[in-house]
Amino acid sequence: MSTRAISGLVVPPKGHSVWLVTLSAAAMAFLAVFALALSVTSARLAASWAEALSQTATVRLASPPEEMELQTALVLDVLRTTPGIAEARVMELDEQAALLEAWLGPDLPLDALPLPRLIELTETREGPDRQGLRLRLAAEAPGAVYDDHTRWRRPLVQAATRLQAVALVALGLIGGVTAAIIALAASAALSSNGQVIRVLRLVGARDRFIALAFMRRITRRALLGATGGTALGMAALLALPEMDAAVPVLAGIGFQGWSWALPLAIPPLAALLAWMASMATAFRVLRGVT
Repeated sequence: MSTRAISGLVVPPKGHSVWLVTLSAAAMAFLAVFALALSVTSARLAASWAEALSQTATVRLASPPEEMELQTALVLDVLRTTPGIAEARVMELDEQAALLEAWLGPDLPLDALPLPRLIELTETREGPDRQGLRLRLAAEAPGAVYDDHTRWRRPLVQAATRLQAVALVALGLIGGVTAAIIALAASAALSSNGQVIRVLRLVGARDRFIALAFMRRITRRALLGATGGTALGMAALLALPEMDAAVPVLAGIGFQGWSWALPLAIPPLAALLAWMASMATAFRVLRGVT
């Protein structure tokens, strides 16, 4: 009797256990695609936020209106003569209004508010001597405050990193649940075919032969379900509506470039997981069948 024939006897082509393996693999693969997309997106966000904020800084200048122009010129002179500063420019009022719009609304009367003057800096890769720069600014323009965005950059990067860790934990849980469901389905299928197993033993079939035939059927079912779930998950990601720049986090969810190849590893991994789970279950159940 061939292995294919024994597979059909031990693991019936239809039934609750067979569909349980296929559907659970499909559902878990679908969820794994989104968990993987979240992990990749979090890593990309952490890198982009760190890079975007690492070489930018701001000088906030608060002084009496009659001294503002003089103080601004002094600050610009200090910045342009400081090694590590690539560029320094005064932000326009409409730029400041755009920054404050999210907090104070679109109809902000800037003329009625004593707003400080903001000077945007672009630093070189090496960056300036920040402590020395603060001392020079304090001497030349006491109302100038240098902000290198560290207090903003660190929480953002930490949040993205923790989000990536959560996504990786979710992937691990998905794999664990998948293995448990497949193990339960395998145990149910083998236990319900105890009489068939006894007959196969009587004709000389060894437990390893029976288990391998059983594992092949379970693995094929898991591979089929995971392939369908992965394809559906990738299609769902492509169908997500595009977000504009006003929602930068949501706009970046998904894969980009070569990372679209990462979900293709889900079906083979699901098949490997099914193979190991069904193998462990098969030998355990076969030892109990006498």
